[in-house]
Amino acid sequence: MVSSSHEALHRIFQKDPALLTRTLQHVLHIPFPEPTDIAILNADLTEIEPVERRVDTLLRVETDVGTFLLVVEAQGKKDEAKRGSWAYYLSYLYAKYGCEPILIVLTQSSSTARWAAQPIRMGLPVWNSLTVRPLVLGPENVPLITDEQEAARDVSLAAFSAMTHGRGPQAAAILESLAAALQTVDPDTAAVFAQFTESCLVDPQAKQIWRDLMTATNYFFRHEVAEKVREEGREEGRIEDRAEMTLNILQWRGIEVPDAVSERVRTCTDLDELELWAQRAVHATDATQLFRED
Repeated sequence: MVSSSHEALHRIFQKDPALLTRTLQHVLHIPFPEPTDIAILNADLTEIEPVERRVDTLLRVETDVGTFLLVVEAQGKKDEAKRGSWAYYLSYLYAKYGCEPILIVLTQSSSTARWAAQPIRMGLPVWNSLTVRPLVLGPENVPLITDEQEAARDVSLAAFSAMTHGRGPQAAAILESLAAALQTVDPDTAAVFAQFTESCLVDPQAKQIWRDLMTATNYFFRHEVAEKVREEGREEGRIEDRAEMTLNILQWRGIEVPDAVSERVRTCTDLDELELWAQRAVHATDATQLFRED
């Protein structure tokens, strides 16, 4: 079962996608080109066959030197099955989008970070047909932000720092600096970051410290804002999944899908209508029959 800390650890990059490229540049010292545009993509990589494969967060980053796909995975513990899945994700995305995919693993565990950083090699020992080298963000390289002024300069990074180091000995100092920094941003954003942080705190003492800080600043009582953001994300995912399924059914049945039909399905935001179109796709002999008037 996906935990709340798992969700929060990667969803902070959906709240502030540019945080991820800043982290690559300044934390991992990867010479990532400056983004000109960042878009959140559908994270569902399921094919027509009934095998579900879903990444945690998928971002498309436009730069002056090309387009990149950032595959963000939150990992709580070692899972050898993930190594095969990660290789699949990158291969599938490269084939589908024709863009360079980059795997980034987030974890709160130092041992999991060391495991995840190991290259994934496939092929002969002396000649690898495929090598995957994950970039890992964890306790050993994510900065400890305990200074209020430093936290205020990049509140998103300060929140990610607290989420990553929330179980460590400096948790109290990190949380106090983040609480002060949240007062420098708008209340809705502060409430979302407050909820993400709480979701990642597994140490009871750290969680209580955070709740006391949030109670003092009234953010603890604004969790309905964070819940609304999560619900909107879930609804958007369901809409995208249903649209993809509708088009996949038509393609699987060998029915040609004109660009106009594909565009109308992909841009529809009415889940009930998409459900109806998916049902019609099972029996349609022409793609335009999805939109017939009964």
